Amino acid sequence: MKALLHRHRELCERAVDPLEIAVGLEAQGVTDRTAARCRHRDVFSLAEELHARVPRDTERPSPEPQPLPMPRVRARWLLLTVLPGALGGGTVTGLRLTQGTPRLLVALGGLLAVALATRAALRHSPLAGPPARRAWRTAPAPAPAPGAGTGAGAGAGGGASKGRTVPDARPARTAQPDARAERIAPGTHAGRTTLGTRVWTLWLLGYALLGDGLLHAVLTGGPDTPPAGSPEGPWPTATAPALALLLACAPAAWCAHLLAVGAHRGLTGSRTLRQFTAAVTPPLLGAYGLFLAALTALLALCGTALHQPAAYPQALTLGALLLSARLLTTHRHRRVPARALGAAVLAEALALALPTAGRLPGCAFLAAPVQTLVDVGGEAAVPVLACGTAALALLWHAGRTLTRASAHAPTGAPE
Repeated sequence: MKALLHRHRELCERAVDPLEIAVGLEAQGVTDRTAARCRHRDVFSLAEELHARVPRDTERPSPEPQPLPMPRVRARWLLLTVLPGALGGGTVTGLRLTQGTPRLLVALGGLLAVALATRAALRHSPLAGPPARRAWRTAPAPAPAPGAGTGAGAGAGGGASKGRTVPDARPARTAQPDARAERIAPGTHAGRTTLGTRVWTLWLLGYALLGDGLLHAVLTGGPDTPPAGSPEGPWPTATAPALALLLACAPAAWCAHLLAVGAHRGLTGSRTLRQFTAAVTPPLLGAYGLFLAALTALLALCGTALHQPAAYPQALTLGALLLSARLLTTHRHRRVPARALGAAVLAEALALALPTAGRLPGCAFLAAPVQTLVDVGGEAAVPVLACGTAALALLWHAGRTLTRASAHAPTGAPE
């Protein structure tokens, strides 16, 4: 216990209640099993003892914690999240009205515009995650030198500062901002994706647009021609599910916003970590259910408007995978989503590579697994199996991590 108290003394001195200590301990990997070794039933019970053991200034009242900002709906992110779908719809319309070289230019310009709009939507919406803050409370100003009667900090109270005061028991020690918070500027967001995650996401979206047609062409001896950008021909393009996924940026942002509101209420209303988990689990499951319902409606709308198959299984599994990966990334869990997306990409790449390699003399056996899978479930079985498995894995991981209070603490809080 003494070693644990020494290691987390700064966190305990800054905290104004045991819940804040419990959030910090949880973020640093302290579990109920660790608490059991200290003869406590859970992390919150351990935090209560640490909070009671830290020496405090009894003459001065403890400062009130600053309330966490309530997530709000802003016109800026509302417009930005609608923009990818609007540009995608404009690109599809342009492709239908042009032929030849103008059609290629429309396709390239539309892809660039959609990419930039999606990037802006992910950076300036609830899908960007909680804003970074240097600390939950104002860092203390250094005490004036002995005998200094004027200058900054020498106003009312002499050595009193505007922020958190340092306990008298440790006059030479000042609470510094968290090291992680010093690397992130206030007002920015922690949920930035890595290069690998972006590449995997682009592959998955590209496969949703061209993958099923390419796999069919590979299995039938092609492709002999490049894609024509239409649902007909030897290499058909699945425009309806791709457009529905772009339009789903807006529902995804709303679901992330509702999850943030539920987490805010849990942080302000819960007194233990178990209470927070019970409070945030329904909003998390509701966000998934609402997004999948909205995506289903968008798929039906796009399929009807474009007179194309809606591809419900492929698009729903991919949408669930991308939403799970984004929610985990925005709450500072990047490694697992990147691995899950990479595994789905690897499965789809193998499904295209193995039949191609099976054309070599004596290597026909390589194409047998993919051919068998396609014979049973069609070309759609490949992305459904790849994305569905990864989405279920991320959903299970999100149920374990996004229901923790540390996942929703502002960046720069004790971790």
